[in-house]
Amino acid sequence: MKKKLERNLYFQKVRNILTPRLEEAKVNYDIEVRFKHLYSIWKKMQNKNRRFDEIYDVFALRLIVDNVNDCYKVLGIIHTLWKPKPNRFKDYIAVPKPNGYQSLHTTVFGPEGKAVEFQIRTLEMHEESVYGIAAHWYYKAQNNKEFEKQPHWIQEIADVQKEITNTSEFIKNVQLNVFRDRIFVFSPQGDVFELPEGSTPIDFAYAVHSNIGNHASGAIINDRLGRLDQELKNGDLVEIVLEKSRQHPSKDWIKFAKTKRARDHIKQYAKKSTLENIKRFIPGINNK
Repeated sequence: MKKKLERNLYFQKVRNILTPRLEEAKVNYDIEVRFKHLYSIWKKMQNKNRRFDEIYDVFALRLIVDNVNDCYKVLGIIHTLWKPKPNRFKDYIAVPKPNGYQSLHTTVFGPEGKAVEFQIRTLEMHEESVYGIAAHWYYKAQNNKEFEKQPHWIQEIADVQKEITNTSEFIKNVQLNVFRDRIFVFSPQGDVFELPEGSTPIDFAYAVHSNIGNHASGAIINDRLGRLDQELKNGDLVEIVLEKSRQHPSKDWIKFAKTKRARDHIKQYAKKSTLENIKRFIPGINNK
């Protein structure tokens, strides 16, 4: 009870410092405090082998503003008031989480040097974080806009469902191929591609376009020459080197392709190649 009172008093102190600056910047906002449950704190301490004072999201302030520009404006105000903690800033607006979650997260050394986490988002982002992807579609419909492209992982699930009718096999396939850990990789144009952890440039190539994958001959990763079988890391900048004379993928790529899309294209060519070889050696055979 005493700790809760202390946290509430501290929240008011932070709010009293921040509020005048937000009003000065003419930002419309709602602010609320979020305290992590003790069990969640304990679980994170166990999983990450950290002490209590190393858990930085025990206390968080959530700011809901009108638009994306205001999100970044508020972030700037917070960082001018308090020193940000290194490596504790996440921009999930520019690069959303695989489930579509968007928000700005930053941890700063607040009053008295205590770590405070801020989450900054629009009302639309907040609704989606609370109610899920259905809220995203509902929000778009209410604003008379066309639905945006559905998240990539939904299409992956649909693709798996087309091929697998057995329920247990379907769930196992989705767990292994869709909901494994994800990474975000960038194209030279700044486009973001979401891939499973362990993906290679060949997976990236097919994620961009099937023709890019079919004509791939190499990759440039973070401005350095890389291999098509090289494992990509989160945040890598990848450019695919094309070979115009190449018309089809190599069957050997199946050994290091991780995504279903890449593997399907490679298998499709391998099957077609095998059939053509059979037809070459067995005259008169035809496709039925």
